[in-house]
Amino acid sequence: MTIEAISPETAPPARPALDSWTLQWTPIVAGALTAAAVSSILITFAATVGLGVSSAAPTWRDASVALWLLSGIYLVLQSLISFGCGGYMAGRVRTPYEAPRGDDTERRDGLHGVASWALAVVLGAALAAALTSAVNRPNAWRQPSTTTEPSVLSSELDHLFRSPRRPPTAELAPARAEAGRILLTSSSHSGVSSDDRTYLVQLVTATTGLAGPDAERRVDSIIAESKTAIGRARAGTVILAFSVATALLLGAVAAWAGAENGGRHRDGLPISGWMLHANHRFGRRRDMLGGIAS
Repeated sequence: MTIEAISPETAPPARPALDSWTLQWTPIVAGALTAAAVSSILITFAATVGLGVSSAAPTWRDASVALWLLSGIYLVLQSLISFGCGGYMAGRVRTPYEAPRGDDTERRDGLHGVASWALAVVLGAALAAALTSAVNRPNAWRQPSTTTEPSVLSSELDHLFRSPRRPPTAELAPARAEAGRILLTSSSHSGVSSDDRTYLVQLVTATTGLAGPDAERRVDSIIAESKTAIGRARAGTVILAFSVATALLLGAVAAWAGAENGGRHRDGLPISGWMLHANHRFGRRRDMLGGIAS
């Protein structure tokens, strides 16, 4: 009787031990990169068609509630799709453990999906912080405070200092910055104080040449508009924070479910109906393309 030796090239790959809960970082990194790539594509598409949850532009203040709601829903949907794909990738390429498949295997796949979700969130946050730092440089920390005006009130400051008789070379940056800081107090509990209002009237009169009553009416109008603009910007920030938090939480669920389906696909077991339908359609298209190429 002869014993056939199995060469190293044909030997099956070693599987981790059953009691090993050590994470496999290769599928986790692959899932995180997949989620980040899909999310970038979907967010770029949303920005192209004009979907946005918040903006400092004056035109955003006229956006309807329906646009705010649609933007939030799209943010949640892109999170479900991107993290679901990342979780599926993590579960699909993970090396299975020894012993028969069971609930423990699905939990291991789900944990790898959640780990890929966490890594993608951390990478996305780091990239967003780096981009924000680059866009805002130089900022108020590196410039004198007199040259920095609140961007959310740029349109109101334009209206406040508008004058047809002002020389084009007049330097208004210090005055605009000071007036902007005063107008920011319009959204506080006490509002703009009487002394600040009187100072704004004097500043507008000296800068634009308006008479006293006209300057007072303009200042009162701009104070009311500034309060509304700050309120809408604050509401947009709240909607953005709530949408991001909801999207990330649901993204963790999608990553877990995607990883479980990826593990079932890896082990040759039935997967979800919509994923099975999509897989059959992709297989038919691949066969058609192969037949045409041949």
